[in-house]
Amino acid sequence: MTNNVTAVPAANSSDALTHFEKQFEFETDCWDTHDALQQEDKGFVLLDVRNKALYNAGHVPGAVHLPHGKIVASKLKAWDEDMLFVVYCAGPHCNGAAKAAVRLAKLGRPVKIMAGGITGWIDEGFALTTINYKD
Repeated sequence: MTNNVTAVPAANSSDALTHFEKQFEFETDCWDTHDALQQEDKGFVLLDVRNKALYNAGHVPGAVHLPHGKIVASKLKAWDEDMLFVVYCAGPHCNGAAKAAVRLAKLGRPVKIMAGGITGWIDEGFALTTINYKD
């Protein structure tokens, strides 16, 4: 008997291995990001690519606020050309991180998405921080 899960056969093991190993080149998860943020030399810049109101209401400690629509070369001059950017948005229901990743890749910058975004961060039990500033 077939259903929506079994109607399309799974990939062979070799193809599955290639696919899933390659996935790590494009994303990381909240747990690994949290762990890396505890290190002195993180090796990446964490970008919160949501709007300012959401960032102010709660963001990953140490994240730099840069909305995905404002990612342009001039905003990245503070970082070396080979600096890895890890981007996140609201969560799996949001494509802001993917939009940011596209913009960074078009600018020739290394980029990964933090899978799960803020939703995943909270689900892991990690704290957010807030900020209040005025333009």
